[in-house]
Amino acid sequence: MPWFQTFQDGPEYEIRKRRRTFSPPNLSIKRLHNAVPHRLFERSTIRSLGYIFRHLAITFLFYYLATFIDVFTSTRTPHCSSFEWILHCLTRPVLWLLYWGWQGITFAGLWCLGHEAGHNALSPYTLVNDAIGLIVHTFVLTPYYSWRVTHSTHHKSTNNMDRDVTYIPSTRTDFKLPDRQIAKRMNYTEVLEETPAFTLFKLFVRQFFGFQLYLLHNRKGNPRYPTGTSHYIASSMLFQPKHRMSIFVSNATIIVFLALLLSCGYQAGWSHLTVHYLLPWLFAHNWIVLFTYLQHSDPTIPYYRKEQWTFARGALATVDRPLFGWVGRFFLHNISSDHVAHHFFPSVPFYNLPEVTEAIKPVLGEYYNYDSTPALYALWRSFTQCRFVEAEGDILFFKNQHGEAMLEPTV
Repeated sequence: MPWFQTFQDGPEYEIRKRRRTFSPPNLSIKRLHNAVPHRLFERSTIRSLGYIFRHLAITFLFYYLATFIDVFTSTRTPHCSSFEWILHCLTRPVLWLLYWGWQGITFAGLWCLGHEAGHNALSPYTLVNDAIGLIVHTFVLTPYYSWRVTHSTHHKSTNNMDRDVTYIPSTRTDFKLPDRQIAKRMNYTEVLEETPAFTLFKLFVRQFFGFQLYLLHNRKGNPRYPTGTSHYIASSMLFQPKHRMSIFVSNATIIVFLALLLSCGYQAGWSHLTVHYLLPWLFAHNWIVLFTYLQHSDPTIPYYRKEQWTFARGALATVDRPLFGWVGRFFLHNISSDHVAHHFFPSVPFYNLPEVTEAIKPVLGEYYNYDSTPALYALWRSFTQCRFVEAEGDILFFKNQHGEAMLEPTV
């Protein structure tokens, strides 16, 4: 791909944008289900464990190689030139950044495996799924059981403004904007316009800390939940009484793992803990927020209210993206490239999802959403253009900083 195409919309996005109008789909779930070969629903514990052990081995390999970075960059030959010394000084930060980025991807991949376990998609045995999910999610400081409950709610109410639990858009009322019939361009500019530096700062905070803030106090979650809502509080309205014991288990495992991390920092040194775990963990959150945000937040993807929402319409309100090409498929286990199929068939194992996607594409037709826009440009596009939705109406599209929507519903 030429460098300049990194900052261009993908052709699939351009096609959706040119439609200007949107008619909600009326899809037969039975027809969609019949299009998928039954063998693709089968889950193999052995095969899933093979993928997990391969992923863990690569994670450990990255860690092992990183232990040589300081040794490799700590010596300077007595007769090297100034230019060579500058290159030598640059080598160390570059190698550490590469390690944090790549190890962050493996950590995000472990989170994806926990996500699969939460859907019982790794094994036909619930106990096996829960054991795997609890271990790998705890490793990246995600409370497995509480997150599984709210993620199940997300699947049952995807892009439903009233019932979905995450990435709920702000409304015109939230920004105290004038009614759209009388609002002028300057009204939007006064409220929504930001300097690029401030936008970048907000993006940085959201990418690296947003997921943990969502877990801690429902940041960007559904505003119908009261102040104090948290994935760590078993009495939160996010959960039912039957979930409380499992929430305590999630919290206990997080506490035990934090104690292990503190012990590691005390024994091996806090800098060792920081460079080998904390910074890769932060980079992992960047990747997790990247793909989860882009799965449903897009100027061409609708949100629904009331009777206009159906399970099929919610499942179709997502976008398949070839996130980082083979890297996304190999390390992130198809979580972005086959997300539409995953929403229709969440218990299908990730290694079968590419075949499921190909099987259902002819049935979905024009309602299958795919976007080859490079990920970082798509992130910037959604973050700057998906500003708010209307406070009324049952089929909604994001509006930009000028109060303009990319598509308008025909209903």
